[in-house]
Amino acid sequence: MTAAGSNVLQGPLAMRVFVAFASGYFLSYALRSVNAVIATDLIDEFGLSNAQLGSLSSAYFVAFAALQMPLGVWLDRFGSRRVDASLLLIAACGCAVFALAHSVTLLWVGRALIGIGVSGALMASLRAFRFWYAPARQQQLAAWMLVAGTLGALVTTVPVQLALPAIGWRGVFWVAAALLCASSGAIFLQLPREPARAPHGDESPWAGYLQVYGDPYFWRFGLVSLTVQSSFIAFQGLWAGPWFRRVLGMDADSAAQALFLFNLVLMLGYLALGSAVPKLTRHGWTTLRVVASGTALMLLLELAIAFAHGSWAWLLWLALALATTVHTLSHTHVSLAFPERLTGRAYSAFNLLAMGGVFLAQWLFGVTVDALGGAGEHGTDGFRRAMLVWVALQFVALLVLVFWRVQPGKETT
Repeated sequence: MTAAGSNVLQGPLAMRVFVAFASGYFLSYALRSVNAVIATDLIDEFGLSNAQLGSLSSAYFVAFAALQMPLGVWLDRFGSRRVDASLLLIAACGCAVFALAHSVTLLWVGRALIGIGVSGALMASLRAFRFWYAPARQQQLAAWMLVAGTLGALVTTVPVQLALPAIGWRGVFWVAAALLCASSGAIFLQLPREPARAPHGDESPWAGYLQVYGDPYFWRFGLVSLTVQSSFIAFQGLWAGPWFRRVLGMDADSAAQALFLFNLVLMLGYLALGSAVPKLTRHGWTTLRVVASGTALMLLLELAIAFAHGSWAWLLWLALALATTVHTLSHTHVSLAFPERLTGRAYSAFNLLAMGGVFLAQWLFGVTVDALGGAGEHGTDGFRRAMLVWVALQFVALLVLVFWRVQPGKETT
């Protein structure tokens, strides 16, 4: 891993760089979550079926995932500042299309453009941080970026719900478009240029992905991301709500309040992790040790969730949210193990793995629930049995992380 050296930013400029990139990720996360709040309005106005609503929501993720591999090439070739600023303008156009839409097709196009536009919000930030901040700050900054993102998810709950009577769902997207333009301008006009990078030579930009995906060390942590981290994101974005309602018997209002607290605790967990990383490092806790310990705790909590009954059972999900924050360290740790010329591709390759895992987990967990007895309005056995299956799969990934002794290759140190 190379150090930032003389390019390390100090004082107000360092803060300005972080805030500018964090604003884009804040909006990215908010737009990822906002459909859950405006779903009823969209159904009423457009007569959407459940299938159409699901397709509309997935347009963001499909476009987001499709951009990850070209995104890594663009970041390494053109730099984070130009790429992120340009993409956020595409997201602003997507918000405008969504706000003006009078057909389901245009809604889908707008949602897909938003997904394209925010696809680099986190990856561009983490890549830029490698050049502008000291190596010891990288994982701390990644945790703080997740704080900004989770805050965006919180803003799309109560604040957006309160704004709907005044400006409607279309007004919400016009406001988002304006904020995206402001974030883009701040990144492009207010931030310094990145330091010069080593030339790529005759290497194909896509050949770098072969080096990243072909490195065993990438997969040592990647399998945990593919199974454990991705499953948590699937629970957060979809299955936690049905678990609260169908398994624990909560009413809709209680489940919504529990989800709000769930995301709030997650945000506070990222904030605490950002403060704790330097202390853990000083006390000899490696990234491997932190991630393995957090993952083991997650599996124990998921086992407890699978068997827990009673009014207190939802509190286990809050503990799960705290434990999962350690996985943000894996992304930065693995990506920084590759040379600077591969930084963007290493980040986007790992992110693509995580996003692919979210798709699989959201779909396959539901399939498993139905297959194991979760059909029917009040069926709960399928949910509990599916969680046990998930724990078993995740345990295999944990064993790989702990006992597969591969280290970063000579070319990636």
